[in-house]
Amino acid sequence: MSAEIIKKLEELSDTVLRKTKDYLPFLARLCLVATFMEDGVRMWYQWKEQSNYINHHWGCGSFLATLFVVYNLFGQIIPSVLVLMQKYVQISVGLLFGVVFTQTVGYGILFDVRFLLRNVALLGGLVLLLAESMGEAKTMFAGVPTMGENRSQNYMQLAGRILICLMFLTLLGEMSFDNFFTEVVRAVEIIVGLPLMICVCIGYKTKLASCVLVFWLFLLNFYLNPFWMYSSSRAMHDFVKYDFFQTLSVIGGLLYVVTLGPGGVSFDEHKKNW
Repeated sequence: MSAEIIKKLEELSDTVLRKTKDYLPFLARLCLVATFMEDGVRMWYQWKEQSNYINHHWGCGSFLATLFVVYNLFGQIIPSVLVLMQKYVQISVGLLFGVVFTQTVGYGILFDVRFLLRNVALLGGLVLLLAESMGEAKTMFAGVPTMGENRSQNYMQLAGRILICLMFLTLLGEMSFDNFFTEVVRAVEIIVGLPLMICVCIGYKTKLASCVLVFWLFLLNFYLNPFWMYSSSRAMHDFVKYDFFQTLSVIGGLLYVVTLGPGGVSFDEHKKNW
């Protein structure tokens, strides 16, 4: 009975994906770079605050602090736009890698395990972008050429899947029980999401698991992270907004897993040889 349900769900997901295959890659890229674009815009609106923080934290002087903000502003906006346009993708991904590194060091995230893991996990989406740009990627859609035995791309897709799963784990909120219904939703998020993420990580029923997670996380994101309901002057606004765009990056990574396929290092791929 359960096997029949899974088979029907897979057929349904195949139908939906075939109808959206022309738009899905762009949507995946948009979700992936959304957190970079939001952070770049934040650098513009919080120019003085960010510069003062870096200057105070490192004592590096206003010139270097301002240079840090300028780099994080243009180093995120421009590469993100280029990625969406599919121009100079490898160079753009390299610049975004540099931004993640400089922010990790600049903001002292090295000593905050949760935020460090989130920054490392962000690299998962960038790795998937890089895998796509390195040649014909394996796809889940019928009638589209698949890539050959390219080990580097296979392992990049594996690394991307693992890091996307890591980001999902960092997004799981702590149970505070301030709002019973919200905590029930968070509990369901763990119960439903964790097994599906494990499937994505090991590459088992990857397409179906990724599609269900995209739909599930999209709904949860708007319920759990409504940053627009908080005043921009409140610290909670920035925290919730950060979680909202980080979740979008997870969704983008999952959409890329659907677009590229799990890669050669996965259960789905090995099943073909059984």
